[in-house]
Amino acid sequence: MRVCVIGTGYVGLVTGACLAHIGHSVICVDNNEEKVKLMKSGQSPIFEPGLSEIMQSAIQSGNIEFTTDISAGVSHGEILFIAVGTPPLPTGESDTRYVEAVARGIGANLDGGYKVIVNKSTVPIGSGDWVRMLVMDGIAERQKTLVPAGGAAIEEKLPEYASQFDVVSNPEFLREGSAVYDTFNPDRIVLGGNSPRAIGMMKELYAPIVERNFAEDKSLPQVPVLATDLSSAEMIKYAANAFLATKISFINEVANICDRVGADITQVAKGIGLDSRIGNKFLQAGIGWGGSCFPKDVSALVHTADDYGYEAHLLKAAVSVNERQRLIALEKLQQALKILKGKTVGLLGLTFKPDTDDLRDAPALNLIEQLNRLGAKVKAYDPIISQTGMRHGLSGVLVETDAERLADGCDALVLVTEWQQFSNLDYGKMAKLMCHPVMIDGRNFLDPEKMVRAGFQYIGVGR
Repeated sequence: MRVCVIGTGYVGLVTGACLAHIGHSVICVDNNEEKVKLMKSGQSPIFEPGLSEIMQSAIQSGNIEFTTDISAGVSHGEILFIAVGTPPLPTGESDTRYVEAVARGIGANLDGGYKVIVNKSTVPIGSGDWVRMLVMDGIAERQKTLVPAGGAAIEEKLPEYASQFDVVSNPEFLREGSAVYDTFNPDRIVLGGNSPRAIGMMKELYAPIVERNFAEDKSLPQVPVLATDLSSAEMIKYAANAFLATKISFINEVANICDRVGADITQVAKGIGLDSRIGNKFLQAGIGWGGSCFPKDVSALVHTADDYGYEAHLLKAAVSVNERQRLIALEKLQQALKILKGKTVGLLGLTFKPDTDDLRDAPALNLIEQLNRLGAKVKAYDPIISQTGMRHGLSGVLVETDAERLADGCDALVLVTEWQQFSNLDYGKMAKLMCHPVMIDGRNFLDPEKMVRAGFQYIGVGR
């Protein structure tokens, strides 16, 4: 099938590259010329395991192209994905200006032939009808420039254009760091819309994935496909992320109680996770969630509830617990070192999770800010940030090139991001390089006994 993906962030680029990999003809559109030039060369502008290889393979096969020309993309695609960002506004609601611009742009460039317009961006509930309206506005604006004075009224022509497209909501459930894997091995595919023709085309698009032709385990049953109305599909995305964020806040709340009563949260999480009704995923206590999805989506759902006269007490509590949890590492540093002014603290990891270069709403940023406020010197080492030299959005921190340089002269280390590489560092050598070998394990990732043998005072969360 012919596909156009507008927006090449995490969702758009992964979606476009993976659809091209399974045999579809894809054009990815982005308004950033430098970014498009980079992607044309086969290089990914983001760090995502496996993505560069998928891109290069699709370029070689001729299944994917990159352009800044939205008209070329709209003309090419039977299915048009809107995959631009919807960052949070200070109020908590989503900033949908980019979705609006793309929807109008699609309308201005529709050139005949039936199209399915897909909301892949995480958009407020009710955006399906809003996008349809914006596309029609784009069509109307174009018609004003095409219909001569004294010609047929624009309003008389719009109904014929309204039948040329349908809007579908197809929320993504990709995890940064494993987005390529998640695309080929999804738990489910959700399609929201009221047009059987549009839903049928989306099912055809995803058939190779549904049938697990590209899955790691091809013996598994077909991927469940849930076809629902637009609003329910949009709500599913928000509800899924809000539930997972709440689950993390819950286990962190329990961890804080464990700290006070002498229980071990790792054992508690294992015990409750064996209950099939609860499950063991997202029960890792630590210093809280961050990234681009959980904070934005929970806030947006809270804002939507407020708009409709309902106060989402549980979701607000999940956010509140998470905000406090980010300061747990700071409290533990103060307990171990007392006065932090004049001390040097090293952070192991900067990104909000491993296997990504994403610093958006990362707990490390809060730690850096608070440690600076208290007069501490802050150093950090991150496998990706240190390697790439990325410094955008980072201030008040010295980024070291390796873990031993980080440890040298530190009064304490804080493990912020559970990069797998951190399980194999030479902690014995690092402890000897430190002024005070204190390790605050903000993710309960390290083996406490191994750290003690290496010479550290080990402090976990809820342990």
